[in-house]
Amino acid sequence: MAIVEMVMPKMGESIMEATILEWLKSEGDEIEQDESILEVATDKVDTEVPCSHGGVLKEILAKKGDVVPVGSAIAIIETVEDVKHPLGLDDLPDDYEQAEELGVSEVGEVLAGQRGNGINQLSKPESHRFYSPLVKSIARQENISLEELDEIVGSGKKERLTKKDILAYIAGKKSREAAKIQKVISIAERPLPPEYDEFEDANFAAGADEIIEMDRMRAMIADRMVESKRISPHVTSFVEADVTPVVMWREKVKQEYEAKYGQKLTYTPLFLEAVIQSIKDFPMINVSVDGKKIIKHNRINIGVAVALPGFNLIVPVIKNANQYSLNGLVAKTNDLVSRARNNQLKPDDLSDGTYTVTNVGSFGNVMGTPIIMQPQVAILAIGAIRKKPAVIETPTGDVIGIRHKMFLSHAYDHRVIDGALGGSFIRRVADYLEQFNIQREV
Repeated sequence: MAIVEMVMPKMGESIMEATILEWLKSEGDEIEQDESILEVATDKVDTEVPCSHGGVLKEILAKKGDVVPVGSAIAIIETVEDVKHPLGLDDLPDDYEQAEELGVSEVGEVLAGQRGNGINQLSKPESHRFYSPLVKSIARQENISLEELDEIVGSGKKERLTKKDILAYIAGKKSREAAKIQKVISIAERPLPPEYDEFEDANFAAGADEIIEMDRMRAMIADRMVESKRISPHVTSFVEADVTPVVMWREKVKQEYEAKYGQKLTYTPLFLEAVIQSIKDFPMINVSVDGKKIIKHNRINIGVAVALPGFNLIVPVIKNANQYSLNGLVAKTNDLVSRARNNQLKPDDLSDGTYTVTNVGSFGNVMGTPIIMQPQVAILAIGAIRKKPAVIETPTGDVIGIRHKMFLSHAYDHRVIDGALGGSFIRRVADYLEQFNIQREV
């Protein structure tokens, strides 16, 4: 028998703590390895946490509502496996090495004494319901009071209020308010006073400015962005790519592709394929920096930025992306995007990215200057595809034609990537897209 400490897992590169929503197992329950043991919430995602070892849940160290730092102890598991370092920590008291001799209850006391101050307890709730940090953040942003939250019907486990519930409530509330405003305007139609030349904008009426407190998620994003700009001297290179072959091929095969594989064929996997191949050609793009050392990664883990309701952003990662065919990239991308937008991502989906791609074109933007996700050293922004007149070279002379053009924006860390490498990489991505085989089989 062995005593194992389960810790709060890493939830992503920018997430340092999580709130425990619900324990799915009780003390004394038998659990299998990778079986879901509890639900946690961060400012970006609510998720279930799998058990790190199979065995018996002997003691729960962090209770419902606790805010637990990543890497801190949350439970004690008794397992039949032999574990070389039961807790995986170097600073345990010497008597913990004899855990089996102490007995489970005494081990729990040792852990409680060791880590009693390592968990931030939430203040006594003012409501009979528990709300995740994400729900609280949305409520603060929309000026929804606690009393109003208590009246919203929840669809989660034990009627817990989910992000989907509160967003639906907000949408309905805004529709009702808009209808009331329209009714008032129609009733109050009358000539404007002579001193007014234009209708006064209710959103910018005279008066004191509104002071809005940043919610925790926005404050954390602000800190991360400022830190990245402080760490990395950003340089951005731009290339305009003629993606007409990609557009024509996709239009030709997208219905056949969906019928054959049951997956929608979007542009993103086609762009990712070109990025992955370019990283193989220029592997020093796929690095990170640790002090004066450059860490060259032997895996290509591509982060794909996904826009969420409320204009938030999350970046799930396709691990070992270079090992996927185009069909694999399509399935993996669709799966991650779907789970991101339905708040079903797992902690492992957000970790270990080595390069990031963001699609600013989905918002109608032609280009952008993205900020690097630390500790990565580069990020690619894909602009909107637009039809443009262009000079086309032919054997009989130049002609003017309509082509599908797209800007690529490549931001990179000038500490380790100079213009020659950064510019050559983005040019290579464009080359792969422009040379796309329009006769490619599905």
